[in-house]
Amino acid sequence: MSPTQDYLEKCRGLIDKVAAQQDAIAQAADWFSQTILAGRLVHVFGSGHSRMMTEEMWPRYGSFPGFNPIVELSLSFHNLVVGCNGQRQAMFLENVSGLAERVLRNFDLNDTDTALIISSSGCNIVPIEMAEGFQKRGIKVVAMISKDHSEPSTSKRPDGKKLQDFADLVLDTGAPKGDAMVTLEGLDTPVAPGSTVGGCLLINSLKAEIAKRLIDEGQPPKVLTASIITGAEKATELFEAAYDEHGRRIAKYYAELGA
Repeated sequence: MSPTQDYLEKCRGLIDKVAAQQDAIAQAADWFSQTILAGRLVHVFGSGHSRMMTEEMWPRYGSFPGFNPIVELSLSFHNLVVGCNGQRQAMFLENVSGLAERVLRNFDLNDTDTALIISSSGCNIVPIEMAEGFQKRGIKVVAMISKDHSEPSTSKRPDGKKLQDFADLVLDTGAPKGDAMVTLEGLDTPVAPGSTVGGCLLINSLKAEIAKRLIDEGQPPKVLTASIITGAEKATELFEAAYDEHGRRIAKYYAELGA
């Protein structure tokens, strides 16, 4: 078996693991769609490479308003690698206690909101404290982790608690311990991680389920759509309408802040 065949075969296994969670996906979609139907936002957060899942949810083609992608560049700006804004600093900061609360202080949250927190290990302090902070505000939290990676891993929190300890529901990307999935002769460590693949499967399954619920309630979403599908005029109309809706939704979180 070639490395490509090996990796793709393991990705097929990730599809099976996500498919086995359809009841949990449906429950999360119920909660998230209720938030969106109420005119509020689902807050999506991930540090490190988990940031990719927040932007997979919104905004991108095939996505729609109703989500607040909370992206802290200090925790997820990786392309410089070393030097100023390097990876060492980002990995340090995602384990600084108290940072999550400073992020949440920027939003006027209420218990109609819901949250999706992504962390493959579930062991870094900032994602854990984000979930904890949401729960303290009465907000339902869905955690997205790799169970096989998280369960044997050690939390960075002194009390040993992990992201799943502050979640009302847990979704599993299906990625293995250590994330990387391909073992090669002559190399001691595996390559080619799987959590991003499993995470994207979960994100887009949720997106489809939520869209169905919004349609069923008579509020079909304004989906960002390529002009090759709708024509340039309609695509532009959808983009403008979707961004305007996001602006109106997010404005609510600032209007009474600190009042």
